[in-house]
Amino acid sequence: MPSIYDLKPAFQRLLRPLVRGLARAGATPNHVTMAALALSFAVGGLIAWYPTARWPLLLLPAALLLRMALNALDGMMARELGMASRLGAVLNELGDVLSDAALYLPLALVPGIAAAPVVVAVVLAVITEMAGVVAVQIGAPRRYDGPMGKSDRAFVVGALALVLGLGARAGRWVAVLLWLVVALLLLTIWNRARRALREGRA
Repeated sequence: MPSIYDLKPAFQRLLRPLVRGLARAGATPNHVTMAALALSFAVGGLIAWYPTARWPLLLLPAALLLRMALNALDGMMARELGMASRLGAVLNELGDVLSDAALYLPLALVPGIAAAPVVVAVVLAVITEMAGVVAVQIGAPRRYDGPMGKSDRAFVVGALALVLGLGARAGRWVAVLLWLVVALLLLTIWNRARRALREGRA
């Protein structure tokens, strides 16, 4: 199914000039991965510490965009510069789910946002990424199918945070949106498992 992840090649072309510059500066893919994780915990921590303030919510869209850029850069450095490592593969997968939790769980503390759909969405986001990784164990490629992959989640949550940060009042509409995300995450898990089984058998 369509996903914002399909735009990744174009996004990578924009970032490619930075790849060799980071390497020349002594950075490794693991450094970039850890920077993305630190950014996520910092911004998530601000939202949790100031749940009634708008300005931390306005940081979230920028943090999500920067995190996506860092995630793309670490992969490009690993593949294109021969800097891949087993530690890097582990950090990349764990960093994604930890960053999601760090950035999204604090939204449950924001007044007007129901905690239940936030927590369920974060749990399902972890299972979604697990479904993508498990595909490798049965001989299929790592799955990135949508409709609610990492990039799609970032877009929805970033847009929500921007709207709330600009002054919109949270209410029932936020819960409806988040439960819709939950439904799309369930569909994504199904899609990834189904495609992994199909390609694994092939």
